[in-house]
Amino acid sequence: MKKVGVVGASGYTGLELIKILISHPYFELVYLATSGGGEELEELHTSLQNIYNFPISKANSKEIGEKCDLVFLAVPHKTAMEYVKELMEFPNLRIVDFSADYRLKLETYEKFYTKHINPENLEKAIYGIPELFRKEISSARLVANPGCYPTSSILGILPFLKYVKSGTPIFIDAKSGVSGAGKKLSDTTSFVTVNENIFSYNPLSHRHAPEISEKTGLENIYFVPHLIPVTRGMLSSIYFEISEELEPFEILKEFYKDEIFVRIRKNPPQIKDVAGTNFTDIFAKRDGKILYISSAIDNLLRGASSQAVVNANIMFGFPEESGIPKIPTTP
Repeated sequence: MKKVGVVGASGYTGLELIKILISHPYFELVYLATSGGGEELEELHTSLQNIYNFPISKANSKEIGEKCDLVFLAVPHKTAMEYVKELMEFPNLRIVDFSADYRLKLETYEKFYTKHINPENLEKAIYGIPELFRKEISSARLVANPGCYPTSSILGILPFLKYVKSGTPIFIDAKSGVSGAGKKLSDTTSFVTVNENIFSYNPLSHRHAPEISEKTGLENIYFVPHLIPVTRGMLSSIYFEISEELEPFEILKEFYKDEIFVRIRKNPPQIKDVAGTNFTDIFAKRDGKILYISSAIDNLLRGASSQAVVNANIMFGFPEESGIPKIPTTP
């Protein structure tokens, strides 16, 4: 059993991590922390009352390094790199970071986020999409867990990269459940705003666009995210011109034939089919040389917590599906 800690236990992704880890066959939770500490887990998340309880500490890098073999950092950007800078001093500790701090090249990160205080470890981080960087993840000490929008988009695009017509614009219309915005209250995510409503935000200027561009090697990414009135789930619709006519279903089946967490659909996927799981469901259809791709994930799981645990499984050489939820929360 590997001893595991979670920093950022109070958020939605922190809760999802804990739910996976308390029944994981190879990981033992030994440390839970928030920025303040001083609570019990079942006070923090009342849904866990009479199920699982644990004291919540005030996050401390020295304690993490001494107690844990692995730590998940479910904290915002900028905060994460402050921890990683200290935690990488413990040579036997492995880290999975949920923030954007280690996902991008330095110049891209500083353009879209903030000044980076730990560029030396940025160069050591591996981007955590297993289908793309499985071999590198297996020997990594630091994994940058991807965002939900990039995960959904990149997995949809990957099988068709060599067929993308040179210079074609890549349009991504993505829709997310409200939980993707986290627990912090705002006018944008209030019930009155979200209920019976749908709207885009940061169209054509969202900072996940450069993440998609970097990892696919594609330019001309035009990304428009939307908020929809559901709790969890994400659906990305992707459109671009291809260089030749092809059979999308067969390409998808062949490309992902060995991937247990990618399912190829003959009809457009629904977010209810993936909610509560680590699956990515993908559909594609061609009209002449225009390709349409639809990719559905659970934004809190495949887009955050369960993908993080899959990455951790790979880092320690455990079966990828160990402890990972596969049964959707339908209806």
